[in-house]
Amino acid sequence: MSLYADYLNEIEKRKTEGLHPKPIDDGALLAEIVEQIKDLSNAHREDSLKYFIYNTLPGTTSAAGVKAKFLKEIILGQETVAEITPAFAFELLSHMKGGPSVEVLLDLALGNDEATAKSAADVLKTQVFLYDADTDRLKEAFKAGNPIAKEILESYAKAEFFTNLPDIDEVVEVVTYIAAEGDISTDLLSPGNQAHSRSDRELHGKCMISEAAQKEIQALKLQHPGKRVMLIAEKGTMGVGSSRMSGVNNVALWTGKQASPYVPFVNIAPVVAGTNGISPIFLTTVGVTGGIGIDLKNWVKKLDSDGNPILNNDGNPILEQKYSVETGTVLKINTKTKKLCNEDGSEELADLGSSFTPQKVEFMKAGGSYAIVFGKKLQTVAAETLGVEAPQVFAPSKEISHEGQGLTAVEKIFNANAVGVTPGKTLHAGSDVRVRVNIVGSQDTTGLMTAQELEAMAATVISPLVDGAYQSGCHTASVWDLKAQANTPKLMAFMHKFGLITGRDPKGAYHAMTDVIHKVLNDITVDDWDIIIGGDSHTRMSKGVAFGADSGTVALALATGEATMPIPESVKVTFKGSMKDYMDFRDVVHATQSQMLKQHGDNVFQGRVIEVHIGTLLADQAFTFTDWTAEMKAKASICISNDETLIGSLELAKSRIQVMIDKGMDNDAKVLQGLIDKADKRIGEIRSGEKPALTPDDNAKYFAEVVVDLDQIDEPMIADPDVNNADVSKRYTHDTIRPVSYYHGEKKVDLGFVGSCMVHKGDIKIVAQMLKNLEKAKGKVEFKAPLVVAAPTYNIIDELKAEGDWETLEKYSGFEFDDNAPKTAARTEYENILYLERPGCNLCMGNQEKAAKGDTVLATSTRLFQGRVVADSETKKGESLLASTPVVVLSAILGRTPTIEEYKEAVEGIDLTKFAPPLQAPATSRSIHF
Repeated sequence: MSLYADYLNEIEKRKTEGLHPKPIDDGALLAEIVEQIKDLSNAHREDSLKYFIYNTLPGTTSAAGVKAKFLKEIILGQETVAEITPAFAFELLSHMKGGPSVEVLLDLALGNDEATAKSAADVLKTQVFLYDADTDRLKEAFKAGNPIAKEILESYAKAEFFTNLPDIDEVVEVVTYIAAEGDISTDLLSPGNQAHSRSDRELHGKCMISEAAQKEIQALKLQHPGKRVMLIAEKGTMGVGSSRMSGVNNVALWTGKQASPYVPFVNIAPVVAGTNGISPIFLTTVGVTGGIGIDLKNWVKKLDSDGNPILNNDGNPILEQKYSVETGTVLKINTKTKKLCNEDGSEELADLGSSFTPQKVEFMKAGGSYAIVFGKKLQTVAAETLGVEAPQVFAPSKEISHEGQGLTAVEKIFNANAVGVTPGKTLHAGSDVRVRVNIVGSQDTTGLMTAQELEAMAATVISPLVDGAYQSGCHTASVWDLKAQANTPKLMAFMHKFGLITGRDPKGAYHAMTDVIHKVLNDITVDDWDIIIGGDSHTRMSKGVAFGADSGTVALALATGEATMPIPESVKVTFKGSMKDYMDFRDVVHATQSQMLKQHGDNVFQGRVIEVHIGTLLADQAFTFTDWTAEMKAKASICISNDETLIGSLELAKSRIQVMIDKGMDNDAKVLQGLIDKADKRIGEIRSGEKPALTPDDNAKYFAEVVVDLDQIDEPMIADPDVNNADVSKRYTHDTIRPVSYYHGEKKVDLGFVGSCMVHKGDIKIVAQMLKNLEKAKGKVEFKAPLVVAAPTYNIIDELKAEGDWETLEKYSGFEFDDNAPKTAARTEYENILYLERPGCNLCMGNQEKAAKGDTVLATSTRLFQGRVVADSETKKGESLLASTPVVVLSAILGRTPTIEEYKEAVEGIDLTKFAPPLQAPATSRSIHF
């Protein structure tokens, strides 16, 4: 059977699901379609033309290569297609973004036919996705005296690809749609359990919010032609939890504009808003699509006559509405005055200055941030080739410098890694700069989208500026089902070829590692001055500064070795007092959130870097804090470590990188060995005193400071989704932190989960220690609720086996993962036993394994969003409560939350994760787990 016949069968199947034909990326299939176009009598010719013109993916897909070649033949008169004139062929090439299309255009522009060369040059002047091989051809032709090459380079030097674009509309009319009340997680826009379909944009679009919401949005568009639908988080923040490009893609699919008439289901320019604005990493993703993100501030705290907030019976500030944005409200956005106005423009409702900075306006004008990044680089290359100074076309880098003011840790890192800034100028928070990216991570449920983005921007190999990059398999590790079998090998093969270290080897030469991506990135980050970009919101390393990012920003970092962003403000977090013996460090993490809210009233962490002076905790343990900062709505976090602690963390990282090398995971470029060499260099700098561990300046300026009093933490803490709060905006936030005594030992627990990126080796040892402790005290251990344990990495399991802890866990387990026979179906029912699951995200991701609907789950993970770990049943809301490992284990054994007395008894003598503030005998603060 031909590929085209297979494609027709797929089309018929998709029709039954209400879907259009899937866009074509396979060159072999398109080659068959081209032959059918050439055959004037072919029964499929009309459809073949349609698929060729309107349904072929651009960039560096193999299909794009076939399409570009055929269009070249038409332009040169080697083939004649009545429906595709040479002029139309040039237009189609202009929408193909780069790679094969740019190669064809260069062939034509530098060819001998003057008229054809002129037409090709006119198209090339509009293109920005050129790489070194492309610009090198132009340079050589220019040096050889080719006038067309000179003309193209002169156009690039003037950035006419940008200046010739139309300005954004002065007035944008919108009609509101309230997607939800309270914080909107990206799970609502792109559910984790539908991760497998993210690269199929039309199919994935069907999972946004609900079918009813999609119909309501469509109805609003029909009722208000010419107006754009603005998706709103009422009384909340839009896009919390993750950047998730698929979430923005879905919003754009339903409310945005088609990027190209010849590329289906790729939309841009969505308008999103929230009472409390947009989550920082999600806002970055909005910029990728040239969208508009708005901080509405339509609800404000009600104040008394003295200007103090009036509180309700629960102690929360009472909010009052400044203006209404109920669904169906028509508003006007004035992009020149940067104001949000009512329908007739007579009343200003909100200032939108932050939504329309010069940089964001450029993204909107260019249709997204990629075009600006590549355009700036192209202009620079062209100007240097011509020996001219590039005119100031783009908004100048925002360089803010305060004389006499010291630098925070993040300001130091950005200054050290900044590219294209004024030499010798010291930059402070608020500066908008390009920075070199040292480490990049791609995870498996967004990886296929990252691959698509790389193809779309015509990238074929990783930037030599990147020290190391990793493609994980953790988000689909639990179940090796048909979806994973179809997607994962394809993804790993692409990323392996591109130059990443991959969790699975396409050639099957090493054992597949499904290790949690954040843990691997934490190990391969070997310099506290590094900048890390990762395709997940929990890219929060305890060395360097890491930013969770959408799949597109990850692709950009892989392709260019750079990222562009403002230097964030910082909040300094320090500690005083001492931890009680029976407390775990996870409780310190929860207490930080709780004490911050008490000290400042508002979440001062949101959108800022948390500079945590943690000093004495090794990277594995400190990661528990930095990982949680994603839930604090922080933009990033930085650990300030003592010299010896940092050396210990780097030595641990080296040993784990060596394990990866021993498994055969290094590539031809010897990236992993290069990281070990870099770690040795850094250790040498610290030991010699040449460059001690990163610290801020004493006179650095912070947005706020938080002092966490360890003495106040006298019982375990639980983050509660508070699913029945009368104020829906208070549900499913990470701000409700309660002591275990709040539950009086009575809250039923249906399932316990120890796993995800929030746990380290010490947590799994605690599980084993508790089981031995309880057996000694009670004679035997019986679980009244299932306990699922998923170690983050295979390295940890190997270390536990060597130290004897895994044997203890096996003794009590009723299920242990088997890589030789992995599960092919997700578990739907749980017995009251211990499950030892494969390393990976497991329940925390919610796309494969899930608790039973309506369950109350107590977990060590990070996610308490509605429907993530557990969905609602018809009679009960699912709850995902978050706590320390000992609380989770004990609750699974009891089938309920413990009393403080039961907890203290259960952990007596167990080596919990300890922490003491710096300068308080740091050597004794390290856990024996290390």
